[in-house]
Amino acid sequence: MEPRHRRITVGRQCALLGLSRAGYYYVARPESAKNLELMRKLDEQYVRTPFYGVARMTAWLRQGGWPVNEKRVRRLLRAMGLEAIYPKPRTSVCAGGEGVFPYLLRNVVVERADQVWATDITYIRLARGFAYLVAIMDWFSRYVVAWELSPTLEADFCVRALARALARTRPEIFNSDQGSQFRSAAFTRLLTTAGSRISMDGRGRVFDNIFVERLWRTVKYEEVYLKDYENAWQAERSLREYFEFYCYDRRHQSLDNRTPAEVYGVPRMNVRTHRVKKPR
Repeated sequence: MEPRHRRITVGRQCALLGLSRAGYYYVARPESAKNLELMRKLDEQYVRTPFYGVARMTAWLRQGGWPVNEKRVRRLLRAMGLEAIYPKPRTSVCAGGEGVFPYLLRNVVVERADQVWATDITYIRLARGFAYLVAIMDWFSRYVVAWELSPTLEADFCVRALARALARTRPEIFNSDQGSQFRSAAFTRLLTTAGSRISMDGRGRVFDNIFVERLWRTVKYEEVYLKDYENAWQAERSLREYFEFYCYDRRHQSLDNRTPAEVYGVPRMNVRTHRVKKPR
């Protein structure tokens, strides 16, 4: 949109783009202070009990003195991109639909770097709002190949993270859930062009992306919950420092007390992301 275009009016531009004028001028209302506090509590409880659904989360909040109903809890969980992980009916059947790929990791032994990459998105709380974090991890080494922070759940930030990761090398198999960001044409096009095979978790499969889920738990407990980020810029700067520590200094028992960078075979370097512009 170019609202100051000399020849094409805003109304005409909206018509050409298939966008209503009301939609163009609409400004989303920020979450209330009460909802933000509820989201902070839901985020912390989800890390402790990711198998809690809407009903259990609602009961837990009520026991803590928060008179909420399931409708509000369901909306906030959706806004945060959180869903209970537990076995669901017919979990071995692919959900189907446009852009859904089969699960390729059944009975696969991961024994080298860049054999399998995995990705996921998590919610990051801020003092006055929230953001979303995507990370791309090498399964064999737990090395975080790329990551990106975004104020929305649009696919663009996932595409940017993937492009940065593929600029270094490519995986044989790339695994994700069936989220719309990972099924977008721009995202899948990058992988097919690179020659990587795309794998997607079946709905309700609890352990398909377990290593990234463990990464989120570690990031939340060792970084996010210890910091109260004022804004996305501060969160991006602090997370950049943490991911460098995670990849190059934090030793993992599952890796024989080696760091992910040692196992992945890369020298020390900053784990970079798209810079979030510092607020004025």
